[in-house]
Amino acid sequence: MTSGFFDAIAPVSYEGPDSTNPLAFRHYNPDEIVMGKRMEEHLRFAVAYWHSFAWEGGDPFGGQTFIRPWHPQDSMAKAKAKADTAFEMFRILGQPYFCFHDADVRPEGNSFAENLKGLEEITDYFGQKMEETGTKLLWGTANMFSHRRWMAGASTNPDPDVFAFAAATVKSCMDATQKLGGQNYVLWGGREGYETLLNTDLGLELDHMGRFLSMVVEYKHKIGFKGAILVEPKPQEPSKHQYDYDAATCIGFLRKYDLEDEVKLNLEQGHAILAGHSFEHEIAVAAAEGMLGSIDMNRNDYQSGWDTDQFPNNVPEVALAYYHILKSGGFTTGGTNFDAKLRRQSLDAEDLIAAHVGGMDICARGLKAAAAMLEDGGLEDALAARYAGWQTDSAKAMLQSNLGDIFDRVLAEDINPQPHSGRQEILENYVNRFV
Repeated sequence: MTSGFFDAIAPVSYEGPDSTNPLAFRHYNPDEIVMGKRMEEHLRFAVAYWHSFAWEGGDPFGGQTFIRPWHPQDSMAKAKAKADTAFEMFRILGQPYFCFHDADVRPEGNSFAENLKGLEEITDYFGQKMEETGTKLLWGTANMFSHRRWMAGASTNPDPDVFAFAAATVKSCMDATQKLGGQNYVLWGGREGYETLLNTDLGLELDHMGRFLSMVVEYKHKIGFKGAILVEPKPQEPSKHQYDYDAATCIGFLRKYDLEDEVKLNLEQGHAILAGHSFEHEIAVAAAEGMLGSIDMNRNDYQSGWDTDQFPNNVPEVALAYYHILKSGGFTTGGTNFDAKLRRQSLDAEDLIAAHVGGMDICARGLKAAAAMLEDGGLEDALAARYAGWQTDSAKAMLQSNLGDIFDRVLAEDINPQPHSGRQEILENYVNRFV
């Protein structure tokens, strides 16, 4: 069945950098070999079901602007019509993966049992669509932030019944992800935080969140799920303060609850910006600790105060992100999910295709620039030169020494270090040669 929503749009193809067709790839050629691997296998693109099909075009100051045939999603018939349209778009774009929340794909029921029935029905429907199109599932997740039941959190809620509802919801979503062959399962704690410490037992909530995540890992092993469990950092919005603030905070949390060998991170550029970081920083932190799992590729408007989730358009930023991804060995189960949405004035079906085409082209340019920098080796040579002193026998011995011995050596050898240039501008100019 087709919905007719994309009937006027042909499948997108690669036409090369000289093309002026807004619905053609100019840089993303899935079969192009980059560092010995097909570009498609490096980037592992995924479409986010929520922003692409569930979002109605609202913002903090105004309501729905998108009028889609499946809005509102208040029946299984509309959920299936949405799925028909989604898989039409997947066929047009040719991207290998998609991602979804449970609330994106089934109507909200009046009970957990109704939600479960809807999720199981649409999971079977997805299975048929995936077999027809060849599109795979990068990851599934549960929406535990939109419904009013989650207003005080899910695993951190002061009401144990909400904790129980959350646990049952995650189990059902993990089952759906397993059934559909998903390669990861993601948890984002949009309401796992607080509005005020006046009514919050922070230590208790963190312990409950840690136990909840441990239960998720236990269930992963029980059902034999081979994919990765990922958590997604964000500092605030919707909560005033979220416990999964940034990559470093999440890594500390995982270590506190002995989960560092079981859980990795799904990092988003927009969330990095809200935390006061660059995307490059968040990826580098996760990679340094062996906890880089997957990414949500988007951007924020630097003049707006909220998470605008725009499609990427900055090649240098994207290139540096992929530089650290490639340097760490590239994706395994993870990939590049477009957790991005149209502007609320972009009403047409063509806008949705063009947004993904542009984002995929930007990522392709960034990937090729990153690969060229790695193959050239200029940044790695600069790093090696800057830290060369630590390769000497005396420096290595110092790290095994103590303050007293170092004190004596500084006096005896009259050590009087002079600063060296960090060469930042030279290195920034180097990067710009490739982008």
